[in-house]
Amino acid sequence: MIKAVNLLKKYKRFQLSIENLEIEKGESFGLVGNNGAGKSTLFNLIMDLIKPDKGNVAIKEYEVSKSEEWKFFTSAFLNNGFLIDFLTTKEYFHFIGKLYNKTAQELDLLANEYKDFLPEDIFSQKKYIRDLSEGNKVKIGIIASLIGNPEILILDEPFAHLDPRSQIQLKNILKKLNLDKQTTLLISSHDLNHLTDVSKRICLLENGKIIKDFQRNENTLKELENYFSV
Repeated sequence: MIKAVNLLKKYKRFQLSIENLEIEKGESFGLVGNNGAGKSTLFNLIMDLIKPDKGNVAIKEYEVSKSEEWKFFTSAFLNNGFLIDFLTTKEYFHFIGKLYNKTAQELDLLANEYKDFLPEDIFSQKKYIRDLSEGNKVKIGIIASLIGNPEILILDEPFAHLDPRSQIQLKNILKKLNLDKQTTLLISSHDLNHLTDVSKRICLLENGKIIKDFQRNENTLKELENYFSV
């Protein structure tokens, strides 16, 4: 479903180099690595937010740099830059909804489905998104990314800024999407516990290279903890 071939992105003191990476439909793919390993760079390349120096990324049969078709079934929340912070939450959801021809009723149903995860009475509040807490901004960005019922969902550090209860709720949301809708998940996180819980496949990135790519098993969390403790 997603394929990166001979992918190279160079910066002054860092380069990301991926010879071949394939992510199949319905996979839950977890990306882990230290700061500066290249996780965000890889996601930005997949989303065509930055251009590679070499190689390409294709989603289904569409090369992301040459087509817009993949955007109709791919969604992401990578950082707060995806938000329009001078809107209220309701205005923002309705703006995104218009892109997918969603009615106000459909948006209300979505909000109701995730009412326990979203901030209380968030749609009746007149606060601009910029005035909300960092955790609430993350929640709004994640749920807004679901408005188009994406086949592929990409989240960069989604557990950051969330309180423990919200982290558990998010894990349940992601697992349900993957199980019930076969949503392909690409998730990066520094939280090894959460990452291994929601991801059946783990990819370890170090200094811009994939050094390990494996299926989760009962020893995965301990192996990752041992790796990063050295």
